[in-house]
Amino acid sequence: MRNHLKIHCILPVILLSTVFLSACAFNDSLPPSNVNEIKTDHEDVSKTGSGSENTAKSAVDFDHELDDYTPKKDHYNFYFTYKTIHPWWDAVALGMEDAQRQYLEKGITITYEYMAPEAVSAEDQIKRLSEAKDRDFDVIGVDVADDEIISPILDEMVDSGIKVMTFSSSDASEGCKRIAYVGNTHNYEDGAALTEALCEKLEYRGKVAILVGSVGDPCHEDRARGAKDTIAKYPDMKIVATEYDKDSVDLAYELTISILKDNPDLDGIICCNMSNPVGAARAVTETGSNTVIVGMDHDQEALHYLKDGVIYCLGVQDCYSIGFDTIQTAVKIADGNKPGDLFREKSAEITTVIYQEDAAIMLELLYGDD
Repeated sequence: MRNHLKIHCILPVILLSTVFLSACAFNDSLPPSNVNEIKTDHEDVSKTGSGSENTAKSAVDFDHELDDYTPKKDHYNFYFTYKTIHPWWDAVALGMEDAQRQYLEKGITITYEYMAPEAVSAEDQIKRLSEAKDRDFDVIGVDVADDEIISPILDEMVDSGIKVMTFSSSDASEGCKRIAYVGNTHNYEDGAALTEALCEKLEYRGKVAILVGSVGDPCHEDRARGAKDTIAKYPDMKIVATEYDKDSVDLAYELTISILKDNPDLDGIICCNMSNPVGAARAVTETGSNTVIVGMDHDQEALHYLKDGVIYCLGVQDCYSIGFDTIQTAVKIADGNKPGDLFREKSAEITTVIYQEDAAIMLELLYGDD
C-alpha cells in the first residue's frame, strides 16, 4: 500500500492529478433512480422521501462549474491532509482535480499536496501539520482525525497567521478558529436516518450491533451517536455490541464474525464508515446469517452486496462535490475572504440513501460496472 499520496501539478498539459477513483465512469446519460435523499443544509434541516427523476445523478453530481468569483492571483499552493489512504478520499480528489483543471483553463494554476497515512492517527496528523505550517502554503486544509486532539493545534496555527480550513468528512470541534469547513455537516443525521431505515425494516424490534470506525473520529462517532439515539426511541430494540473497526474491512469482518458468534440471533448491523459494510457483508454471507446491514458510502463491493440484497441500504455522500467545493473555498480563503456571501462557514453537501433497486445504476454511474 502507498505510504502517502502526493499531488503537485503545475503544467498546463496536466489536467488531472495522480489520484483517481478506479474505473470511475462519468456517465450523465443514465436513467433516473428512485432513491431517498437526506439533504441537510447549514441549519441542519433534513429532508427524506421519494426521489425525483434527477436524484440518482444528483447523488454524486459530476456537473460542476466554477462560480463567478475572480481570484486575486494567478497561482495558489495548498496543502491538504486527510485521515487515511482509502477510495473514499480518492473520490474527493476527483472533484479537486476538476476544479484545478477549470482554474487552469482560466489561466490560474492550482498546485496542492494531498497527504495521508495508511491508518488514522491524530499523532501522525499533528506531525504532518507541524511540517506543513513552515512551508508557506496559501491554505492548509485538514480532515480532522480526532477533534479533541487536533482542534487546539488548528487554533494555534490560526493564531500564528496561517490560513486553515477543514474539509472532507470531519470538522474540528465547535468554536475552533479554523476559517471554514467543506464536507458532511450532518453525520449525526446520517446515522439516525440509516438506523431508522433499519428499525422500520425490522418492524421496530430486535438486537442490533454498531460498527463505528476509529475512536475519536468525529464523523464515525457522530453517526454512531445518531444510531444509538434512534435505537433508544424503541423499547423493543436493543444494542448488544458496539465495536471500533479502525476503518478496516478485515477488522470489520473479524468483529462481525465474533459478534455473530456471541449473538447468533442478531437482527441488524449499523455500519458507520465506508469499510465496515463490506467487512460485515462478507461475514454475514460466510455465516449464512439473515442479519440486516445498513451502512455508508459507495464502495464497489458494498454496492454489489446492496444489489444482491445482503446490504439493505447505503448512505452515499457526494465526495466529488466536496472536493470541487474545497478547492473553490480554499482560493477564496487564500485571498483573505471570510465566510459570508462568497462561501459558508459550513458547506451543504448531501447524503443520499439508496436501496437494492438503485445499486445497478450506481455501479454503472460510478464504476462503469453493473
